Parts: sequence; structure tokens; C-alpha cells
Amino acid sequence: MRSKGGHQNRGGYHVFGIVIFILAITCLVQPAKTNAQHSSSGSPGNDDFIVPSRPTVSQPADIQKVGVLQLEFGLNAGFDAKGFRNQQTTPLALRFAALSRFLLAFQLLAVRSQADLMGRRTTGVGGTITGIQALAFKKTGYPTFAFAYEVKLLPTSKVEKLASGRVEHRALLLISDKLGGFDLTFNAAYLNVARKDSRRRADGGQFALAFDYEFGNHFGVTGELAGQSLEYTQPRGLYPLVAVTYQVNRRLRFDAGLQFGIGAQAPRVAILAGVVVGIADLYGK
Repeated sequence: MRSKGGHQNRGGYHVFGIVIFILAITCLVQPAKTNAQHSSSGSPGNDDFIVPSRPTVSQPADIQKVGVLQLEFGLNAGFDAKGFRNQQTTPLALRFAALSRFLLAFQLLAVRSQADLMGRRTTGVGGTITGIQALAFKKTGYPTFAFAYEVKLLPTSKVEKLASGRVEHRALLLISDKLGGFDLTFNAAYLNVARKDSRRRADGGQFALAFDYEFGNHFGVTGELAGQSLEYTQPRGLYPLVAVTYQVNRRLRFDAGLQFGIGAQAPRVAILAGVVVGIADLYGK
């Protein structure tokens, strides 16, 4: 990890963002012949009506059925971290498959309530994350590759621990594959975040490796190991997770689980619960 001055570092992450954007557009403008070949052997998008990205840190490379607006809502409670006694957040995300290879995403940390080590509680808005995801390669029998880029806006807050009024960036490589009855997902990410102790910025990394397994009775299990060198949506640290899912139908899935934190700044344990809903097929296909 290295930190830089604002002017020098600003140019670096802007260039990185432009590269990711160009890669995304390149994926979308493939020749029509290639698209037709994919359609004959399976859609380049995902045939599932919804493709949940929670409760894990990792995001799947696949996207939901084209035209589907997907809503994800959760309740997260973390306990016993270096900077707080407990913290509750309510992440609300919208994910829209605008094209078979292109996803638009928006997330709002609607409420972030935190009790410090003395028990004093502060509640506010945790910030917003806007992003895009482009499917680069999908073919039956091979891993699926995608790229994503996010901009996180931290609103100005009287309590700097909740929000610093600055912008942060994350660029990701996403890989998904199937192995037997397991769905595997791997993410590698570049982070550029605002430092809390100065106007300087810092560069770091993040990884996540997750699996999903669905039983025949609508239940499933999810496991993940994730880690990051800088605070992004969580403090820096290593995060094992185990969760149970219940797929009601093709439009609705519930999840609940435990996430453990390893590291000086990470909360010792967090309780996660949420729902994923396919709100509507806006293209009516």
C-alpha cells in the first residue's frame, strides 16, 4: 500500500477508470456475428431472472436476465471493532441489466448507526456507490469474465468516521465458474480511497473467493473468504463468511449469515440478513 498527494494520485485513478470504461465499451460492441453465435449456444447474459450479489463481498461475473431491475436490501450488524462497539447498516442496491453484457448498479447505505467505544451513538447516511459492469467473455464450459468500476461518494458528516465528504474508487475483475454443483466466484479489485487523517489518498487491493451450493429443497449455502488492505465498505481485514439462502421462486431469494473479522480494525463478528427481488422485466421479454 502507498499513499500519494491529491494531485498526483488523482491523475492515476482517473486513467485507471478510463481504461476500465474502454474495456467495458469494447465488450459491448462486438460484431453481430459473434453475438449470434453466442445466442445459438446459450445467451451471453444469464438466463436466471435474478443473480444475487449479496450477502457476499464478491460480485458474480454473470448478470441477470436482460431488462430485469433487481433490488437487494439487507440489515448488517457488526460488533467489537477497533473503532466502534457496534454498527448497523441497511444497504439498499438496484442492479439493472441494460444489455445482455452490460449492468448498471446503484447502492445506498440508507442508514449507518454506530456506537463508539464509550457507547455514544451516531446515526447518518453512509454514502452511495454508482457502478457499471461489462461481461467480457461467457461460453459454456469455460469461466465467465467481467469488469466493473465503481465510484463511492461519502457525504459530508459532522462525524468523520461516518462520512468524509470525499470520493473513492474501486475497479474489479470478476470471474465466475461452475464446478460440479458449486457456483464459484472470484474477485480481484484495485482500491483508491480517501485517508481519514489527511487530504491525501491511498491505493490498495481487495480479493474475494466465494462458493454457492443449492440443495433440491430451495435452500442453499454460501461461503466466502474476502480480504482488503484498506477500508472501503468495511474496515481493513480478512473476512470469512457463511450464510444460508432460500430461493422462494425465480424472482425472490432470502439470505442470512455470519461474517467473522480477522485483523486489528475488523469487527469480530457481523450478522447479515437480506432479500433479493426481481422487481420487473422492463423490456417485457
